[in-house]
Amino acid sequence: MSFLSPDPKKSEEAAAEIAGGARLIPRITIQAFCEHSQTAQLVESAIHDRRMSKVALTTHNGGLEGAIETYKANPTPNLIMVETTLPPADIPAALARLADVCDASTRLILLGHVNDVLLYRELIRSGVSEYIVLPATAQTIVTAITELFAAEGAAPIGRTVGFVAAKGGAGASTVAHNVAWAIAQTLRQDSLILDMDLAFGTAGLNFNQDPPHGLADAVLANQKVDQTMLDRLMSKAANHINLLTAPVTLDRTYDFEEREFEQIVELSQSTMPVVVLDIPHAWNSWIRHTLATLDEVVIVAEPDLANLRNAKNLADTIKALRPSEAAPSIVINKLGLPRRPEIGATEFASSIECQLLGQIPFDAALFGTAANNGQMIAEIAANNKINEIYRAIGMHVTGRQAAPAGGKASGLMKLPSFLKKRA
Repeated sequence: MSFLSPDPKKSEEAAAEIAGGARLIPRITIQAFCEHSQTAQLVESAIHDRRMSKVALTTHNGGLEGAIETYKANPTPNLIMVETTLPPADIPAALARLADVCDASTRLILLGHVNDVLLYRELIRSGVSEYIVLPATAQTIVTAITELFAAEGAAPIGRTVGFVAAKGGAGASTVAHNVAWAIAQTLRQDSLILDMDLAFGTAGLNFNQDPPHGLADAVLANQKVDQTMLDRLMSKAANHINLLTAPVTLDRTYDFEEREFEQIVELSQSTMPVVVLDIPHAWNSWIRHTLATLDEVVIVAEPDLANLRNAKNLADTIKALRPSEAAPSIVINKLGLPRRPEIGATEFASSIECQLLGQIPFDAALFGTAANNGQMIAEIAANNKINEIYRAIGMHVTGRQAAPAGGKASGLMKLPSFLKKRA
């Protein structure tokens, strides 16, 4: 049915099911007409959901009458959201007048205060796209918009997982690559690693690969990049493991706009069940935006004070960027470094208010050998307990330990597309 279930000819066993990624709403314009300030605040809060990152949303006063007056002289957006406090008997007539001033392609979400089956049937006949009974949540509104603008019958998209270091040298790249390996080998799911540290990335070294092309070619192609080009730029490092490596050259600087990587990530999600982003230890607009739009964010830190301070700043910022999403998780790396005073892993995680996914002990010989050989830990020490930690992290970030999402949020009624072409 989708890429989440690989071709049986390519695998002797069926792949494990994982949670799909959240689909971003395409670039659309939304105008909301609200009768109460609380409803306007509710609608405006929905823009903070990462799925709405491309959406242009404006709110107005006036309800149905305000919308009718506005569109007598102005073009209609992709989606209109209207709150109404009219009696149920008066709503169909008001909707008919709104239809007369709207384009045929415009969709309507009606925000009402009456949960009545007769009204529901009448709205079906008039062609409202969605009916949400107030009070509701911002997540209910975003879910309604997502379902309206997702392509009918669209296949699931891949899950995006970002690994970012709290401090340079904390080992986020090593953790990201070994977790991707664990996902690929344990769950038999195709994984793509995006090495986003274009100047100093290590994905090529860690997998003993030196492909002629990689992520920089896709980024520098600007709008010309498509799925065919992206597939051509990928290199296969092992069974189920694919790479878009960094060029690791300093002949130019890599200064990007905020949304520079957005299209590449979305194209990757359309063909790969898991996309692992190896995010460099830096802070600029594109890193900030990327962290805000991922399904899972994992902070990798060493158990010392500087890492604690940086991890706390990162965690607080990421939570603010993604108020409706789960908080980032934490992995403590290089635990037990000789002669170093350390903060306990549990205390560390509690201080930054993040879930502790794993504690990876320091082992200079093991990790040094793996790095020098261009191999993963599981390749050179298959029975080492560190592999269990990587597998546990992989299970978590792919949603294998999370309860499946339930049905639609309460208060949401799905109705057909909005209104026929005006006369």
